[in-house]
Amino acid sequence: MAGRKVYFFSDAHLGATYIADAREHEMRLVNWLMSIKDDASEIYMLGDVLDYWYEYRTVVPRGYIRFFGALASLADSGIKIYWFIGNHDIWLFDYLRDEIGLTVIDGYIEKDILGKRFFLSHGDGIGKLKPSFRLMRAIFRNKFCQKLYASIHPRWTIPFAHGWSSSSRDFANYVPLENVDASQEPLVQWAEQYSLSHPGIDYFMFGHRHVLLRHEMKSSGEVIILGDWIRQFSYACFDGQKMEICRQI
Repeated sequence: MAGRKVYFFSDAHLGATYIADAREHEMRLVNWLMSIKDDASEIYMLGDVLDYWYEYRTVVPRGYIRFFGALASLADSGIKIYWFIGNHDIWLFDYLRDEIGLTVIDGYIEKDILGKRFFLSHGDGIGKLKPSFRLMRAIFRNKFCQKLYASIHPRWTIPFAHGWSSSSRDFANYVPLENVDASQEPLVQWAEQYSLSHPGIDYFMFGHRHVLLRHEMKSSGEVIILGDWIRQFSYACFDGQKMEICRQI
């Protein structure tokens, strides 16, 4: 193992059209990844790392070459990398898995990491979902619908996907850490209920909400929501003893 620290981050939304300087945005994440190369043993990317991605059978979208190169370098050095599918990078299939050597996870996992029990998920499929969002997730994951989508030329699908993403993201309503009411946060509420029937989980870790939050649960364990790499540039680091919430400067 390359080191003894485990890192977690989510919601970089690389390639989003609402980000002013896409190259600077990508390089900030790349530089951070390379800075942890010497002490990281595992990296968990908890979804929406890319703002849009679709792997066709023989081609993939352009871009992200420096980011993918950084991941490949880390994987080649022996660092285990896990990429959780989010609601934006939902169509990860086998290309990045095979070319880079990372593990793609759709859904959630529970696992022991350095002696602690973790529940890990992007968070978009957790808890009570709006009927419209539930329907959209079902369509996006339907194999037949994916084949229909793949039959449309990328010159139409990619602009459409980025336009949809831009229209759904409202940066003006971001809530700072100090103003978050954890008791009203849906992922916290869900974790509190889940822990009653699944005791022994030390950390619930989520992305998706673009809120940076650390909350000690009523029973035991903590809920951590990882913020994002658009405005907060936040991540978590665990060494087996201490969990730290940090920001890349």
